[in-house]
Amino acid sequence: MDFRLKVFSAVANRLSFTKAAAELYITQPAVSKHIQELEETYKTKLFERNGSKITLTKAGEILLKHTKDIFEIYREIDFDMSTFINERQGLLRLGASTTISQYIIPPLLARFHQKLQDIKVNLLNGNTEQIESALINKEIEIGIVEGQSRNQSIKYTEFLKDELVLVCSSKNPLVNKKEILLADLQNLRFITRERGSGTLEVIEYALKQFNIKLLELQIEMQLGSTESIKSYLLNSECVAFMSIHAVDKELKNNELVVLDIEKLTIERFFYIITLHGKSDALTELFIKNMSSYYNLKL
Repeated sequence: MDFRLKVFSAVANRLSFTKAAAELYITQPAVSKHIQELEETYKTKLFERNGSKITLTKAGEILLKHTKDIFEIYREIDFDMSTFINERQGLLRLGASTTISQYIIPPLLARFHQKLQDIKVNLLNGNTEQIESALINKEIEIGIVEGQSRNQSIKYTEFLKDELVLVCSSKNPLVNKKEILLADLQNLRFITRERGSGTLEVIEYALKQFNIKLLELQIEMQLGSTESIKSYLLNSECVAFMSIHAVDKELKNNELVVLDIEKLTIERFFYIITLHGKSDALTELFIKNMSSYYNLKL
């Protein structure tokens, strides 16, 4: 692999010569030298420099696209060739939305590592929108997400069933109610995830069936992580729709309580996402292990 392309990719992704140097364990002058050599090779500027800030030129954007394709090919070569020496080696880049990366996938990754210790796995965490974007930009090979935006270039495969439940602190007076009426939802104070979250998308769709708009609810705050929502609930009289997988420990410890809602059940699937027509042996191997692990658990 041309090391200059590796240097270029690091600078392009971080838009910083200093951060690229730290990532690659080389000096900043060495980074500048490699970029200069590439610009001389292609006889065009790859970066616009404006004081301490840099941006990609049009030529730089095109080179970055080709660089991602080249790295993808090298990744497949490393894995495919390792099979001839009875080893499984390579790099697998995963992306998972917040609930999945925190509560669903860690035990699976541990099992996968025990079986295939020479395969390096990088996990990107973000909301569903961010993970889909990373897949389309070829920053990851596989995503596991909570929502389903139905992007035409993405293949969605059902992975694991989930239920979104309304929860509150066990100290909240609402726990004394046998059932929450749909009409009462507008009187509750909600904590929700940020825009782009797959969980929020599913909640909006479910409420829409009863002519309830998310904007009509009293949303006290939007928080960017499941853990921060749980912590907020424990210290307030708010409620939140959360994955049953995410609150398992708190329910067992009687810190949070599920509130039953009249006529409302919110079920969904977590989805494995890959690009249409884009597959390789390592990706298929991981998906097979992932599916078998949860089939065993179920």
